[in-house]
Amino acid sequence: MNPSISQLDASGRLRHLLTLEGLLRERILALLDRAEDLRAQSRGGTRRLDLLAGCTIVNLFFEPSTRTRTSFDLAAQRLGAQVINFDIARSSTVKGETLLDTVHTLEAMHADAFVVRHKESGTPEYIARHLRSGAAVLNAGDGSHAHPTQGLLDVLTLRQHRADFENLRVVICGDIRHSRVARSDVHALGALGMRDIRLCAPPELAPAPGDFPQCGIFHDFDAAIAGADVAIMLRLQKERMQAAAIPSEAEYFQRYGLSAQRLRHAAPDCLVMHPGPINRGVEIASDVADGPQSLILEQVANGVFVRMAALAELLAARN
Repeated sequence: MNPSISQLDASGRLRHLLTLEGLLRERILALLDRAEDLRAQSRGGTRRLDLLAGCTIVNLFFEPSTRTRTSFDLAAQRLGAQVINFDIARSSTVKGETLLDTVHTLEAMHADAFVVRHKESGTPEYIARHLRSGAAVLNAGDGSHAHPTQGLLDVLTLRQHRADFENLRVVICGDIRHSRVARSDVHALGALGMRDIRLCAPPELAPAPGDFPQCGIFHDFDAAIAGADVAIMLRLQKERMQAAAIPSEAEYFQRYGLSAQRLRHAAPDCLVMHPGPINRGVEIASDVADGPQSLILEQVANGVFVRMAALAELLAARN
């Protein structure tokens, strides 16, 4: 779903980052280039920059997170901003305070940006629509809707190895129906010109009809991965599905897990990616996750620089 509010301001600059859907190729490439530039300026993250000195970034995470929350925290600090990690469990939300009352309270304390993760799709957009200040909203994952910075870091990692997006064949395998990562990856890859995007899942976890008209839909992983240049594996979103939606984990791995044997069906230099957290032996074998074709830890490292780029794009000019 496209956001009902514009992500751009009156001058065409990025105002919020809620989704990659609808963002033009040039804007996505500019964000990737900015991430690379900030990597160089910060000497790989070892040198603090002052682009956002005086800014306050509030992390509003209503769901557990390791990679995303930590990398947003590091990204803001490396840009010189002050970071507030809002403790939901110890906030007035447990006393019944509404989400918007919480946001307006933090706005009154001059927060410049809110990084929002929430189990309900559309929550970051809802917050952005009801802001009373010039604060920016960055979506750190909302329900099964979108995870834009994950999509950006995935295409940045891929571009560092294979820049010919138009000629690549990618398979995304796992819980497609509940995956915000799959949606953001498809939007980013499509904007960059990739024509052969294959989605593979058990029928119970396949996308709803019409959700991904630009993609091929597979239920046979061996057929989907045949000749693929990139394999993006997804975690089973057990918190978003009914218990009966999948067979046993052992059976799931046999049919949809990426093993070294199954990887041989792909192109010889097929790159392996995973947004994490990894369920080893469920969606991916350890020897593949840790193998020479794996880019998983590179994705983690790139997450910091992509999130630096997003924060800088939204806040540096006004700062």
